[in-house]
Amino acid sequence: MSGATPTDRPKIVMDARFTRMDHHDGISRYGASLMAAVAPHADVTMLIHDERQLALLPNLPWVKINSPLSPLELFVARKVNKLGADLVFCPMQTMGSWGRNYPLVLTLHDLIYYEHPAPPGFLPAPVRVLWRLYHKAYWPQRVLLNRANAVATISHTTLSLMRKHKLTKRPIRIIGNAPQGERTPRDPAGQPEKSLTYMGSFMPYKNVETLILGMADLPDFTLNLLSRITPERRAELVSIVPTGATVVFHNGVTDAQYDELLLRTTALVTLSKAEGYGLPLVEAMALGTPVVVADTAIFREVGGAAAHYVPADSPSDFAAAVRTLAAPAAWTESSTASVAQAATFSWDASARELLAIAQELRG
Repeated sequence: MSGATPTDRPKIVMDARFTRMDHHDGISRYGASLMAAVAPHADVTMLIHDERQLALLPNLPWVKINSPLSPLELFVARKVNKLGADLVFCPMQTMGSWGRNYPLVLTLHDLIYYEHPAPPGFLPAPVRVLWRLYHKAYWPQRVLLNRANAVATISHTTLSLMRKHKLTKRPIRIIGNAPQGERTPRDPAGQPEKSLTYMGSFMPYKNVETLILGMADLPDFTLNLLSRITPERRAELVSIVPTGATVVFHNGVTDAQYDELLLRTTALVTLSKAEGYGLPLVEAMALGTPVVVADTAIFREVGGAAAHYVPADSPSDFAAAVRTLAAPAAWTESSTASVAQAATFSWDASARELLAIAQELRG
């Protein structure tokens, strides 16, 4: 991002109100990482609604306003107008815009919930009802996205779906995901422990059941399920663990614990049937950890030639793919290829794209 002088620095307001309080989810991490990447090249101000969010955000100027789930969101532009932004970026598509006097970029990560409409459990009950109604047709999405000057998404796969369903008349730009921070790969000549790692939610479309059933053919491997899980969902999954299989529910891990597991596991695994990107794949590959994933368009885009693809509903094919990595030479080759594939994604490239949009909308 060379060539800019201090006077060229745009003033960008970035909506950080979707940041979680104590641990990142995908959108929370995406927003925080993009802010950190843009900050060296622009005057960034973050919007928050709770000061506890600051623990997971970069050390940047911030302004506290209403929650994005508040009825006051309809009038949020009245507060944002006062900040004099050259550009406002929101990592979601729901930011209020009535009466705004600034350029606005909204983000659509995926179209998962049109096919799998069950809403995230952390949303309030009234919002979950609206969520289901919203995803029964595409026109509400069009109304939201067409309020922006430009629309961001995180993958070519989602961009293609947006064009297929004609979701916006606005320019669509890819501001992609990437591994967080500097990540030192493991030694590809070393041999991993016989364990597998899953990072993700336990919503039905994530298809964790097939991972668990596949462990029937992998009695010498341990499957680590890292994310937080409700007691009810855990009981459902425990009930299908095959006899002789080892499945460990961690119910949440820190970033350091996550990386430590990735650095010794045989592979990161996911048979999710729908994703907007698949950040755990890139996080694992950046550390030299192979990935075994469902054969979907988005995983093909992210995993390239380095990933191992299997039919999403086949426990036996999943187990067979893991078995191929038990051979030392195969694992070393896959580890090396994974690092090279992960290097094709960077937050610096995403920051450049956002800064280019800011320059275009200023000009």
